[in-house]
Amino acid sequence: MSYWLMKSEPEEVSIDDALALPAIAWFGVRNYQARNFMRDAMRIGDGVLFYHSSCAEPGIAGIAEVSSLAYPDETQFDASGKYFDPKSSRENPRWMLVDVKALRKTRLLGLSELRSCAELEQMLVLKKGNRLSITPVTTEEWGAVMSLIEK
Repeated sequence: MSYWLMKSEPEEVSIDDALALPAIAWFGVRNYQARNFMRDAMRIGDGVLFYHSSCAEPGIAGIAEVSSLAYPDETQFDASGKYFDPKSSRENPRWMLVDVKALRKTRLLGLSELRSCAELEQMLVLKKGNRLSITPVTTEEWGAVMSLIEK
């Protein structure tokens, strides 16, 4: 099993929105490295730290799991949408996504609390300049976050 941190803007899809649905398609990723994580490395059942980004209080807001293997992101084909990619085609899709099932909402673990935990000092989301919307999380980091949530 692998672990991931996946960022979502709560105005687009919040942990509450995700909990109200059986699963959500993690659409709109337009970074090749993040796409490759979904396409090549994510497996059904992998753990997900559901992270609220681009909001007043960014941080981990819930726990989820990957619930599908990667498949083409339909938003790349919608010419009227903000995620349209004119270089992508149905025969050769450029962008992939996975479905994510929210398991539970947690108390918000903000950046300052995450940074104060020594076990998380190497966590990619806390690295200066890291803007990836999906990052791998080590088993040790996952354990440290679970301990913080239970505090």
